[in-house]
Amino acid sequence: MNNTINYDKVRELHMAVKKQDPSNFIEHVINKDLEENKNDGRVHTRFPPEPNGYIHIGHAKSICLNFGIAENYQGLCNLRFDDTNPSKEDVEYVDSIKEDVRWLGYDWDDRLYYASDYFDRLYDYAGQLIRKGLAYVDDLSPDEIREYRGTLTEPGKESPYRSRSAEENALLFEKMKAGEYKDGSKVLRAKIDMASGNLNMRDPVLYRIQRGTHHRSGDKWCIYPMYDFAHPISDALEGITHSICTLEFEDHRPLYNWIVENIDIEGDSRPKQIEFARLNLSHTVMSKRKLRQLVEEGHVRGWNDPRMPTVSGLRRRGYTPESVKDFCERIGVAKGNSMVDLALLEHCIRQDLNNNAPRVMTVLRPLKIVFENYPEGQVEMLEAENNPEKPETGSRQIPFSKEIYIEKDDFLEEPPKKFFRLAPGREVRLKHAYIIKCKEVIKDEQTGEILELRCTYDPETKSGTNATVRKVKGTLHWVSASHAIDAEVRLYNHLFVKENPEEQGADFKDNLNPDSLEILPACKVESSLKKAAVSSRYQFLRKGYFCVDPDTTEEKLVFNRIVSLKDTWAKLQKNK
Repeated sequence: MNNTINYDKVRELHMAVKKQDPSNFIEHVINKDLEENKNDGRVHTRFPPEPNGYIHIGHAKSICLNFGIAENYQGLCNLRFDDTNPSKEDVEYVDSIKEDVRWLGYDWDDRLYYASDYFDRLYDYAGQLIRKGLAYVDDLSPDEIREYRGTLTEPGKESPYRSRSAEENALLFEKMKAGEYKDGSKVLRAKIDMASGNLNMRDPVLYRIQRGTHHRSGDKWCIYPMYDFAHPISDALEGITHSICTLEFEDHRPLYNWIVENIDIEGDSRPKQIEFARLNLSHTVMSKRKLRQLVEEGHVRGWNDPRMPTVSGLRRRGYTPESVKDFCERIGVAKGNSMVDLALLEHCIRQDLNNNAPRVMTVLRPLKIVFENYPEGQVEMLEAENNPEKPETGSRQIPFSKEIYIEKDDFLEEPPKKFFRLAPGREVRLKHAYIIKCKEVIKDEQTGEILELRCTYDPETKSGTNATVRKVKGTLHWVSASHAIDAEVRLYNHLFVKENPEEQGADFKDNLNPDSLEILPACKVESSLKKAAVSSRYQFLRKGYFCVDPDTTEEKLVFNRIVSLKDTWAKLQKNK
């Protein structure tokens, strides 16, 4: 375990911290502990995910908070997997979580731990509680335990097995470990107070019998510790000073403290649990169990489906670690639960990509234009800026020829009054190119579908020259027909139609958005994208920000829309 700390730097940092206001209530608690010289001036946090699914944006908030606090205070942060339930855990989830933490820019160095690292010691600590008369083996069924537990208004009643002697409990617990009893037939419970006002203190279960091959320990164990038992002990063994968790564990804090106070752990580490509000994001669900349902029932294409709020889904969609961290910083750390608008997350990725994404021209629903007055076989290379926000990124050359594609919805035969795009007899400018005029509409004689437009171009209106330029109201993007590359574009929308899919106890799946994905199989993109790397991001002019999907092959480019150009959240903030 790497606990090497430069205490001179720590003291220097702490003096600086005292001179500035903490950014949130957790830092206020840490500052107070430092002022009182608790934990010898150490700050040591941890991120403790369960490896029973892929982590989501809510976990990303916890990652940023725990690793971020460690960085701010020149402390340490561990990555520890709470692998105490073999029936739902898998190495796939372990690997994905490690990849996600690294993607966000954090590193646990040599401090990678598992609750299973401590199974032998946890068993011994349970034995300590038995010998102290603070734990007992109970034969009640799960239903009976719930019944005996009582309610918020009525106290619980003691199990008839609560009075067993320490010797009998120790023997029974040893037999549980040896596999002499059926799953669910016995549990080990803490002996606390069945009349406590906190239901979590009414003799909570510490161990259960559960046969199943564990992804690390194999079939060595048939009993497994509960989270509420394993977690505080793991924190204490690792020297954690501040155990930061979400608000649903607030009522578990007395049990956390009870366990730490009643076992004899080496050293004097006494971690402090601090709770903050979990992230609730609009138009999605944040329950790993419900996300698993979406995956297993085929509502999405896997844990990394770009519609999912998982970190791997966000990464595949095209979000950057910087945008996710910016989002987590903006929403802050609160004590009360609230709903965060998904539009804020979209605002963060727009801010990032507006500055960093190269601009390219692509046509999602192609309509061909043939220039009657452009020389046959001629190809002209035009200059196009890569990113107006960063002139230092330079420009690229794009081909212009006799035939091009524009978007179908950029042309109307009978345009309304405020339609400033192309129409019969009307002029528009082509981005980086010329002013053009529509002369003729070619249609399918049977269906009436528009097949192509016949236009003329004005060679005196080339962009970037000193030639006479007439003013026109519309500017369109385009691609050269003979040079364009075929691509599939996937347009993603909100996964759920309602802001809160679980509102008023509704079945969240009833609110799935049937239009959350639209696939456009025959798009045309400019030739500069021919060798676009997987995960590279671009702004498609006038269409939004897009990312190259891993489904891309040498034969086919595939793009995901990350987010549209319209920033609803920023507009709402401006109008407040």
